[in-house]
Amino acid sequence: MDVDLRRLRYFVAVAEERHFGRAAERLHIAQPVLSRQIRVLENELRAELFVRDRRGTELTPAGEQLLVDAKSLLGNAAALVRRVRAVGEGVCRFTIGFMPGITLTPVVRLLRNRHPGLDVRMLRTGWHDQVEVLRDGRVDVGIVRLPIDRAGLAVSPLYAEPRVVVVASGHRLAGKESIRIGDLAAEHLLQDPDAVPEWRDVAVELRTGERRRVPAIHSVEEKLELVAGGEGISVLPRSTASFYTRPGIEVIPVEDLGPNQVAAAWPTGRDTALVREFVEAATALLPEPPDA
Repeated sequence: MDVDLRRLRYFVAVAEERHFGRAAERLHIAQPVLSRQIRVLENELRAELFVRDRRGTELTPAGEQLLVDAKSLLGNAAALVRRVRAVGEGVCRFTIGFMPGITLTPVVRLLRNRHPGLDVRMLRTGWHDQVEVLRDGRVDVGIVRLPIDRAGLAVSPLYAEPRVVVVASGHRLAGKESIRIGDLAAEHLLQDPDAVPEWRDVAVELRTGERRRVPAIHSVEEKLELVAGGEGISVLPRSTASFYTRPGIEVIPVEDLGPNQVAAAWPTGRDTALVREFVEAATALLPEPPDA
């Protein structure tokens, strides 16, 4: 049996939205069409993928497994198309993903000097897509901030840097030279708690109700705008906080907050000579943040 990639994309949209109506809007198709295609997929796989009731749409165990495998398969398919098209166009291109606050200039300069015909490009990523761009072939290698989902990826640590908390200028903690993570336990964190396990572990002891929803945030600028508006706090690597200075916020060191690990990552099946050369150069040349 051949699995239709289009139906897999439909499935992933429903699985991520947990709602057929929102998934249909995201896919720009009618909801009845989407529901019909999901039923066809379930019949082909001989497995129920979703539990639908008045409370919403949830994944079955089979659906949970398919979500893991479907994302990998769709990413590989997209990467295949990009690589074949590049070769067909006669382009020798090497694309590097990088997170905010990370400077790649010395590594990129070295690659361009060693390979004059190489088209070296850079793609800025965020927490939400730093792994996705590796899996779907938009980048050949990425400079990522851990933790990440390492499935199907090779990871080589580069350096660690301190993290800080960013608060609004009028916040009760603003102006302090340093604080401890316990001082932030009652605050609303504008990011995934698993990205800041130190905060998560102390905050859960104080939580009496459901955690307030965090809006979709696609950039550091958006996050800092929310912080400045008093919507919550954010924990950032120190280099990122230094790079994105702006009015209305203050940066405070946190004494017992662990550092952020910066690493190179690439798909395990695409360990090319250029990727290895890049990782070696990044290990040797990428500067650690001052006073790290």
